[in-house]
Amino acid sequence: MKGFVVRFEPDGKKLKADSESTVLDLAKEGGIGIRSECGGKGKCGKCRIVVEDQQNLSEVNETEREHLTPQEIGRGYRLACMTTVLGDSLVFIPSESRLSVRRIQIRGMEQPVKLDPNVRKICLVLEKPTLQNPVADDLNILTNLEKLYGLRGLEWEYELVKNLPDTIRDGNWKVTVTLLNDHKVIDLEPGDTTSRNFGFAVDIGTSKIVGYLTNLSSGEVVGFGSLENPQIAFGEDILSRISYAEESLEKRRRLQILAVEGINRIIQMACGEAGVNPSEIYELTVVGNTAMFSLFLGIQTKYLHLAPYVPGVKGPVVVKAQELGININPRASIYALPNIAGYVGADAVGDVLATNIYEMDEMCLLVDVGTNGEVFVGNKEDIVSCSCAAGPAFEGVHIQHGMKAVSGAIERIEISPKTFEVKYLTVDGAKPVGICGSGIIDAVAEMFKCGIISERGKFNDVDTPRMIRVEGKPEFVIAWKEETALGKNITVSLKDIEEVQLAKAAIHTGCVILMEKKAVTEDDIDRVFIAGAFGNYINPESAKFLGLIPDIPTEKITFAGNTALAGAKMALLSREVRKTAQRLSRWIRYVELMAEPNFQREFVKSTLIPYRHLERYPSVKKYLEKHR
Repeated sequence: MKGFVVRFEPDGKKLKADSESTVLDLAKEGGIGIRSECGGKGKCGKCRIVVEDQQNLSEVNETEREHLTPQEIGRGYRLACMTTVLGDSLVFIPSESRLSVRRIQIRGMEQPVKLDPNVRKICLVLEKPTLQNPVADDLNILTNLEKLYGLRGLEWEYELVKNLPDTIRDGNWKVTVTLLNDHKVIDLEPGDTTSRNFGFAVDIGTSKIVGYLTNLSSGEVVGFGSLENPQIAFGEDILSRISYAEESLEKRRRLQILAVEGINRIIQMACGEAGVNPSEIYELTVVGNTAMFSLFLGIQTKYLHLAPYVPGVKGPVVVKAQELGININPRASIYALPNIAGYVGADAVGDVLATNIYEMDEMCLLVDVGTNGEVFVGNKEDIVSCSCAAGPAFEGVHIQHGMKAVSGAIERIEISPKTFEVKYLTVDGAKPVGICGSGIIDAVAEMFKCGIISERGKFNDVDTPRMIRVEGKPEFVIAWKEETALGKNITVSLKDIEEVQLAKAAIHTGCVILMEKKAVTEDDIDRVFIAGAFGNYINPESAKFLGLIPDIPTEKITFAGNTALAGAKMALLSREVRKTAQRLSRWIRYVELMAEPNFQREFVKSTLIPYRHLERYPSVKKYLEKHR
């Protein structure tokens, strides 16, 4: 079979193959790093990959069976050096097999909170029972908690009761009691361990999972963990995963296990960094879009993509860690923040909490740019929200030389309006291997500024050697083959531009419709927050020239970073924040764009660069009048 395409995740890079080759050889040719200490001879077993649909791969051979268990083979694991690609395939490279890891934004803007976690530790010094006062061990503890802290009606976890007498005596009558929400005893330790009280906040993103390990006694973040969401092997976008989960309960369970395994791995990373035993983590807060929320909790998701797109559970949801297989204290609690609507999830609640727009007098626009983008417009009086299906173009998917922000990805681009020469920056300063999301936004915006393309995204007739033809179709060269690590030109094609136009139009349409709902214009917007890991790297001028966001002065724009995770951390540290999150999930108004009568019209207008009505973009209009 000739002329097939292999997509590598989590890089999001597609490689064309004209003949059969091993996954490892194809990856090397495309500049994608896969570990192979033995040089591809099948001896080290380090080049492990995951392929769900193996119909276009060679059969598992004996060498692979030596390095992989039957269970792993059943889950789609292969060795890249032993696996020949015979047709279109999707290959996932797990983190342990990758040489280059995508840059992941962990930190985000957040608000200070009064420290009031749901878990607290109390050290008690007990009096020894005597013949005159033979008080029972459990009553000895409960009496002290009531006398000293006013705590009554406490419940015990059964596992603690069994060892309670020994625990007290091992600590020579000094013990530390761990309480959940001041009504249940979830741990009992000898001695004073009040300084060892930790929680974990997690953001389960469509493409990545990130987390904070936090000291609940001080509020300090003591460790971080991040990795690509292993569910990517079963679909880059939400709908692909929902469709996969629909096929059977076993497949839904498989996606849940992958999310749990991913969280366990970032917990291990963070605990290793901080010198914390996972058993010292007593609570975990979780955010994610509604689909990730549901898949993690094992909730049926098929109705999310059927009108009227309702979530199975709005939340919040509380469950024991051991019920889901999360490797922290077995009696620890997991708190999943509430959702707003079918496609505006707990991560969006985190965005609102962390930016604090719900308490502001100023009119705010909050945009979380991602595969499933969310937009909010409002302030303390009222907030409207919507979901924008931008798709994975900003992650490099469907872009010819697109990829995620790994080493060698072009992330910044400038084009001279006179000579059309290109300046670019790459992640880590490495030789170019592709273009990531911020780079492709720059590329299309700069090409428009320089007149290389029209407002419709079509190439103009410009005189430059960078305009070439590939298989009879025009492309613009960003990096010549001599400059790249691939030995091939890195270009932008008409199809690439169309994909970017569709993605940006989805976000922009959401902004326009919500602004109309609030009866505000660009001049009325006082503050703009660009949230999300990807959003943090966008050039705001390029975003406006492209028409990704409305034309609002740059000084009003704040790049807020990973506010979803910041919101999860705030909820970890404050019970009051949890109450606020529940209130916001009910109070924020949701607008279903597909139900809006002007949606299609606005979407078509928004596909133009920057927008059909240029008067809505005075800064762009002024630039074009001056330079063209």
